[in-house]
Amino acid sequence: MWNDLMVVQIPIVEKILRTIAVYVLILVLFRLAGKRGLAGLNTFDMVVVFLLSNVVQNAIIGNDNSLLGGTIGAATLIAVNAGITRWLARDPRAARILEGSPTTVVRDGKLVPGALRDLALRPSELEHAIRVQNGDNVTDVSRARLEPDGQLLVTLRAAEQSATKGDVEELRERLASIERLLTDLAADRRPPR
Repeated sequence: MWNDLMVVQIPIVEKILRTIAVYVLILVLFRLAGKRGLAGLNTFDMVVVFLLSNVVQNAIIGNDNSLLGGTIGAATLIAVNAGITRWLARDPRAARILEGSPTTVVRDGKLVPGALRDLALRPSELEHAIRVQNGDNVTDVSRARLEPDGQLLVTLRAAEQSATKGDVEELRERLASIERLLTDLAADRRPPR
């Protein structure tokens, strides 16, 4: 029993190299699949993620089913991911190469020709994202872009944006100013006694 739990059945270096190779392969595949693959996961995307983990499992573990071997693989994945994340945070060029750049899908209330098709993004998904971000439809949008992480960022036209506390306070100040003016005007028009 202890042998099955603690004895790594393939060389540790091979275990680490297998894990890194599979990590890089998955990273490349997701990069080639594009940003759309990282946007909101639908049922089909979830199926792919679940099956993908099962498909690459043997490539990572090889003939090793030991607890220690699994721990080495998991630790390698976490370490490689942490290293790449830190590298991307420091190197904008590497981030642009590995993650990509934002893609504008709406400009001045109109869809950017071909952008939805290139991203495999359905108009209904775009409309949903606009509604989630307080817009009613595409014509309310000044600009929308799909970020490399799959998030859709929407900037509404100024007339369509919700009022902020600052906007409300500014209106209160203007109303108070108008009230003072009206009071002053009314006082000036009163007949002398």
